[in-house]
Parts: sequence; structure tokens; C-alpha cells
Amino acid sequence: MPTGLSLFLSRLDNAGRLLENIVLVTLLSGMMLLAVGQIVLREVFDTGIIWADELVRLIVLWLAMMGAIAACREDRHIRIDALSHLFSDNVISTIRIVVDLFAAGVCAVIAWQAYRYLQLEIEFEDTVLVDTPAWIAHVVIPIGFALFSYRFLVSVMKRVVGIFIADDKAAA
Repeated sequence: MPTGLSLFLSRLDNAGRLLENIVLVTLLSGMMLLAVGQIVLREVFDTGIIWADELVRLIVLWLAMMGAIAACREDRHIRIDALSHLFSDNVISTIRIVVDLFAAGVCAVIAWQAYRYLQLEIEFEDTVLVDTPAWIAHVVIPIGFALFSYRFLVSVMKRVVGIFIADDKAAA
């Protein structure tokens, strides 16, 4: 049973990884093309795109969120790791499960509150990039925090499966 769940989690992780990588590459490429294009337009043709600088700032926001999600999936996010040298691997794994569950909960609450903020932006009809609804540009925040929560939960499930597989191997 744990190997089937492990395979499912692996496939779920790979699907998320592929989607996140596609979004990261697309955003980074678009930002670079837009920024370089804006420089060329200003320096060579003495003109520019009015909304380009604001769009680059919004893409930076999106890249930061997606990059943080990628760091979370690789388990390379900021972590205070002072106890890892004091306890056994099973104890550390259990502590990380609790911490990741807490982080998933916090990220889920932030995602919910960011979603509620988006509803206000929709209600008040805020705009960015001349006439684009602001909620379209800011939707990355609730989605990003929901994905953080998802990544932490996948990490918890992997650790729990890892503990049970280790216990099964030790019992055999």
C-alpha cells in the first residue's frame, strides 16, 4: 500500500513541478524580452511602451512567488535548523512534519485572506496597466500561497510515507 501512495505522490509532485517550471520559464523570458525591448525603444527610437515598466514590476511579483514555490518544492526554503544535529532522523522527520503542517495551515489562511482581498479589488474595480483589472495581476498571491500550502502538504505526506516504509523495513 505505501508504494502505491508513494507512486501517486511522486506523480502529483512531478505534475506540479512541470507546471511550475513552465510558468517560471515563460515569465522570466517574457520579462527579459519586455525589459530589453523597452531599453531598445528608449535608447534607439526615443520612445517606449507606457505600461511596460509596470508590467515588469508585476512580472517580478509573479516570478518571486513562483520562485518561492519552486524553493518550497525542492525543500530549499528558509528553515531554522538548529535541532537537526541533536536528534535522530526519525525525531527530526517528525518535527518537520509538524512544522510543515503548521506552515501549510498558515499559507492556507494567507491564501484565503488574499482571495478575500481580491474580491474587494473586483468590487472596487481597481485597475493596473492602464485598464486591466487589478485582480488579474494580483491573483498570483492567493494562488501562490495555496500552492505553498499544497507543497507543504505533499512534503508532509512524503515524510509520513517515508516513516512508514522505514518502519516496515525495520520490522522485516
